[in-house]
Amino acid sequence: MLSMDLFRNQVDKIREDHNKRGLSHESIDRVLALDEEWKGALKEMENSRRERNLAAKGIAEAKKTGDVATSEKIMSDVKNLGEVISALDKKANSLLEERDKIRMSIPNLLHNAVPVGEDEGGNTQHSLHGVKPDFSFEPRTHNELIEMNKWVDLERAAKIAGSRFFFLKGDLARLEMALQSYAVDFLVNRGFTFVQPPVMMNRPAYEGVTDLSDFETVMYGITPDPLYMIATSEHPLTAMYMDEVIEPSLLPIKMVGVSACFRREVGAHGLSDRGIWRVHQFTKIEQIVISHPDESWDHHEDLLQNCVDLWDELGLHYEVVNICTGDMGTVAARKYDLEAWLPGANAFKEIVSCSNCTDYQANRLRMRYRTSDGNAAVHTLNSTAVATSRALVAIMEQNQLEDGRVTVPNCLVSMMGGKTHLEPCKW
Repeated sequence: MLSMDLFRNQVDKIREDHNKRGLSHESIDRVLALDEEWKGALKEMENSRRERNLAAKGIAEAKKTGDVATSEKIMSDVKNLGEVISALDKKANSLLEERDKIRMSIPNLLHNAVPVGEDEGGNTQHSLHGVKPDFSFEPRTHNELIEMNKWVDLERAAKIAGSRFFFLKGDLARLEMALQSYAVDFLVNRGFTFVQPPVMMNRPAYEGVTDLSDFETVMYGITPDPLYMIATSEHPLTAMYMDEVIEPSLLPIKMVGVSACFRREVGAHGLSDRGIWRVHQFTKIEQIVISHPDESWDHHEDLLQNCVDLWDELGLHYEVVNICTGDMGTVAARKYDLEAWLPGANAFKEIVSCSNCTDYQANRLRMRYRTSDGNAAVHTLNSTAVATSRALVAIMEQNQLEDGRVTVPNCLVSMMGGKTHLEPCKW
């Protein structure tokens, strides 16, 4: 969330950002009004406590001199002061809770380079990579490829877990493991530390990393325990230093996380989202950086470059897009997406999201670093490296052969035991 210092001293920045996003200023005004009420309640409480302290001193002095009448009068005058202070304390806490609840819903300030647009149609192309595949035959969708090669069993997974779950089999399952190893090795070689996070989080930690009012509908809750299955390893890895002061010598902290991810993916989706493109459980390799504020924009470009280099090695055709104001979520200040070309859908589809969240998550998580002037919020950044199910779809559709087999990207052949093509599964 945005700091109260920003609301109190630079509120015009927030108003300008809301104008870019096409949002009203009602929430901003409410935060400011509640902040004034809160400060007023604190001042009243402070005055009442001062009055009580003075009364206690007067009572002590009266008793010391034997002036019973004065002592009793002072006690009579302040007999309800304890209740008044308690009520003011309760009022102040209620105002603070309401103020910060609204503040949590107010989005991050956008970077000046974010293009203005109403929805995803306002996103702009940043760069284009690879060669668009040209087939001498009618390319199949990944749904057709997994069915004819028996690489995925959706029906039996639905029988035991419901729709949008799947069994991954044979060479495609081996390719999924190869993608994980490849991405981790790639990022470890670039200075990232490999971390495997827990796949459940409690609500306070989750509220620190995302807008639950927007995200909770796609998350799985654990009953009766107050936990959520993670939707991405970004969330536990970013929350790892919650309520901590980080020594500046440790910054930047760079992590590559691998985890299963769980999403309800409610609502209707198009034909190209079927198969294993949009599913309830998938594996993702994620880049996380916890950074000094002065360095976060450089790290954002580095994260994007890591993605570009990694996907270039896979030899696939894709584009990088700048996400516009109308397609930006609550948390990020700037975001790039990588979108792979899917011949079966005849469209580019998202495979990577790369975001700088500046101090927005850190403020919610109370995550600071030590400075000579006190503690200040760090910046947090995240980027997909590989969401394996979507990478598999892109590889299958772009590298398919007429007989239905699929060519393995050169960088993964050694991790596939020298296998250069995905062969059909027998059952």
